Amino acid sequence: MQPRRFEDKIVLITGASTGIGRATALAFAREGAKVAANYRGNKKDAESLVAEIKKDGGEATAVQADAGKSAAVQRLFKAVLKTFGSRLDVLFNNAGRWMDRVPTTDCSEQLWDDIFNTNVKSAFLCGRAAIPIMQRQKRGVIINTGSVAGHTGGGGGTLAYAASKAAVHTMTRSLAKEVAKHGIRVCGVAPGIVDTPLLHRHEKPEMMEKLKALTPLNRLATSEEVAAAVLFLASDEASYITGEIIEVNGGLLMH
Repeated sequence: MQPRRFEDKIVLITGASTGIGRATALAFAREGAKVAANYRGNKKDAESLVAEIKKDGGEATAVQADAGKSAAVQRLFKAVLKTFGSRLDVLFNNAGRWMDRVPTTDCSEQLWDDIFNTNVKSAFLCGRAAIPIMQRQKRGVIINTGSVAGHTGGGGGTLAYAASKAAVHTMTRSLAKEVAKHGIRVCGVAPGIVDTPLLHRHEKPEMMEKLKALTPLNRLATSEEVAAAVLFLASDEASYITGEIIEVNGGLLMH
C-alpha cells in the first residue's frame, strides 16, 4: 500500500457540509487526515459527512459555527483543538455563498454585508485564529476558496460576489508574504463553474448550459476535481508553492 499523504494530520474545513467542502473532507479523510467539518446551519449533511468518514475507518467531527463571527470562530477552534489535540496542519477556508443575479442598484447593503461576511471575513477570522497555532508548529497550510469571478468580475449581476472573491485572492497573496517566515504556506483555488447544490439553487438550467458552452472543456467541474487541487496544495508535493492560486475552470480563464 502507498503511504497516505495526510496520515494523522489535523484538517479544519469550513463550509464542509456540501459541495466542494464535503468532497474535500472525504478526500482528506481517505488520505489519513483527521477532519473537523465546520458547518453553519446544515447539521444534517454535516453529520452525514462525519458518519460516512467514520464508516470508512476515518476520524472526523462536525462543529457548528458561523465562521463570519469572531466569537463563533473562537469556539470553533477551541472545539477542534479539544477534540484532536493542540495541532492544526491544514485550514481550508471554504465557507462561502453565491447570490442571485441582481443589478447593482438592487443590491442591498445587507446582501453586500452577508456576502463579504461569509466569503471574506470568515477566511480572515479563521486564518487569524490558525496562525498562532501554526507558528508554534513552524509549519502549516492555509488554503482559501476564490473564484474565476474574482478575476473576471463575473457574468453580470453578481458584483458583491465577484468583489468578495477578488478580495479573497488578494488576501491569500498578502498573507502568504506575511507568514512565510514562520513556515506557513498560504494558497488558493479559483474554481470555475462547479456542479454543486449551491449552483443549482441560484442558476437556472438554461444559464448552466450557457456557462458550460463558454467553457473550453464543455462541461461543469465536479467538486472532486476542485478537492484534488486543494489536496495537492496542502501536500508536501507543493512544499515550495505559496501565494499561488490554482485555476480549476476548464479553460474558462487562462493566464
